[in-house]
Amino acid sequence: MGDAVTRPDPGKVSATPAALELLAEIVADHGPVLFHQSGGCCDGSSPMCYPRGDFLISEADVLLGYLGETPFYISASQAAVWAHTDLIIDVVPGRGGMFSLDNGRERRFLTRSTICAPTPSS
Repeated sequence: MGDAVTRPDPGKVSATPAALELLAEIVADHGPVLFHQSGGCCDGSSPMCYPRGDFLISEADVLLGYLGETPFYISASQAAVWAHTDLIIDVVPGRGGMFSLDNGRERRFLTRSTICAPTPSS
């Protein structure tokens, strides 16, 4: 696994407390992990969570930032599409992607955008 060439912007990706809690459970079970957001047709808004070393990062991937000690990569094409917004990793009920470590926990990660994030009611 190589490191991405682009330096991450510390504010480009963040996580809700629920996402950090689920991430901590996964790290406790599997050791260090990484996220990858591909923008694929089926789970385009679901980042995949893999054990570090089990997913090969390519030159076409961008290191967007870190959630704690966990790197968050995104495909360069998706990074270009979402360049105008920051991403928020959240958790919703459901099953994760087939190969993602959140699968089978009845909760899954979901990527939200600061443009679409809900705001507190007045």
